[in-house]
Amino acid sequence: MILSSPDRIADYRRRGWWGDLRVDDLLRKAVADQPGDSPCLLDPLNRTALVGGAPKRLSFPDIDRAVDGLAAGFLDLGLHKGDVVAAQMPNIVEGVLLLLACARLGLILCPVPMQYREHELRHILGLVDARMFVTVPELHGFAHAAMALGLQDELPGIAHVGVFGAGVPLGAVRLDDLLAGRADRAAVLDYSAKNPIDPMEVFTICWTSGTEAKPKGVPRNHAQWMANMVACVECGDLKPGDRLLSPFPMVNVAAIGGLVLPWLQTQGVLAQHHPFDLPTFLRQIAEEKINYTIAPPAILNMLLKNDAMLAQTDVSTMRTMGSGSAPLAPWMVKGWQERFGITVINIFGSNEGTSLFSTGHDIPDPEERAQYFPRFGVEGITWPSHCARMIRTRLVDPETEEEITAPNVPGELRIDGAMKFDGYWNSPDLNATAFDAQGYFKTGDTFEIAGDGERARYYHFVGRSKEIIIRGGVNISPAELDAVIESHPKLQEAACAGYVDDRLGERVCAVVVPKPGQDITLPELVDYLQSKQMAVYKLPERLMTMPALPRNALGKVVRRTLAVEVAKQIAAEMV
Repeated sequence: MILSSPDRIADYRRRGWWGDLRVDDLLRKAVADQPGDSPCLLDPLNRTALVGGAPKRLSFPDIDRAVDGLAAGFLDLGLHKGDVVAAQMPNIVEGVLLLLACARLGLILCPVPMQYREHELRHILGLVDARMFVTVPELHGFAHAAMALGLQDELPGIAHVGVFGAGVPLGAVRLDDLLAGRADRAAVLDYSAKNPIDPMEVFTICWTSGTEAKPKGVPRNHAQWMANMVACVECGDLKPGDRLLSPFPMVNVAAIGGLVLPWLQTQGVLAQHHPFDLPTFLRQIAEEKINYTIAPPAILNMLLKNDAMLAQTDVSTMRTMGSGSAPLAPWMVKGWQERFGITVINIFGSNEGTSLFSTGHDIPDPEERAQYFPRFGVEGITWPSHCARMIRTRLVDPETEEEITAPNVPGELRIDGAMKFDGYWNSPDLNATAFDAQGYFKTGDTFEIAGDGERARYYHFVGRSKEIIIRGGVNISPAELDAVIESHPKLQEAACAGYVDDRLGERVCAVVVPKPGQDITLPELVDYLQSKQMAVYKLPERLMTMPALPRNALGKVVRRTLAVEVAKQIAAEMV
């Protein structure tokens, strides 16, 4: 399926932004260039406790054989190019193998977070018309495979539930058998030859949460992923053979475009990590001699303050680290550079294709790099980075649609270019307002031009004009939570707000107005939400009661006022 317009494809091909490279081409080249048995894809150290089985360490030839095994099995199951394969996988090697098998056959991979439950998955699986659902038997005590089989009963379009690991329930396909069996590699090669993949065809549908009540599908084609890979290799200062550590679930642009595809391009090592555990993370950096990773700002802040932990960790092989999703502290970026010689790259991105990179090449000063982003694609401003030529940005007053060129005037960031998506999956109503008249994506994020003179080259992040809550780097839609919480029989109305947390960035507070004569506790509310099969990471961790919710003249809840009231309550408790 091709979603990009013929005009866009022709324009970007002419500019050299999009080409003929596909994901499977990267793997086949790596296999040809690295025929030995050196491990290049590594399981998390805690795999045994996570999903069972000893941690795996695969070479590129091992990967190639396993990918053909999965691909041949998928063909035997009746899957064909263009079919959607939904996947709910932890960060284990099988998740990468699944992605590469889909790339080999032209299947569309639809990865979803492990935290999603029936509430989210019914919407997603129905929207994409998934033909197969792939997962593990269980994780952290939750039976994912059983849930998938239950959803298959509700959604007959799901022809197969595939499960990696031991303890596969009756009715599911044992995918380990496909990995261990003798694959008909000739059949896979013949199918690929007869069904060539156009790099403009959709390869993935990832999911994002915004102010809308339900997750939104973000399709990306091979060419868009290749552009993202090129940018991340360049901005991460990655070299051939580099060793990468991936702490992010493989469900979004940070993991796939920021780590998995750059690993294939550089033909080095990709070490998986799940769930985030700081001592294990540091142990992997030291033992696997990691050169590059991505970590949330709160983790880098905390680690830099922990001299005892750093003294016990060898980070000498680390050259660069990516960070983002929240403003970076200038002292932190400066500290890593001055104390350890590690360049922290400031990244502002989204699944939709927002791509701002503050690198050591473009912004050498670490304190400025923490605060500013290059104004990519603005006429009259040039940057050393090649990726800057594939990105176009502008700042717009969302009320008047007039472009902002004066410093220190807040406006909405608009973005266009090789990494921008083509619209939300099967969502014409959303797409009608997602782009402006010039085709730029409306990010909903507020920036300003940083100043006059030299600083006119930079954007400064002001805040999110969308009301999403970002907990541990994962977006949470408050509108979605509001609707479910308000359905509680004891409540008259409710709304959610984020509050600051040193470790996770933000957590969720439910602000409720009980019905007359009713009271509700946080455990009671959480139990109710769990009964509605709400993902665990979305559950409120604080409850605040008000006589009425603050609303504007149009009757809309003023969420910023809620956040202020929550912050006041927290401050009062600390006195």
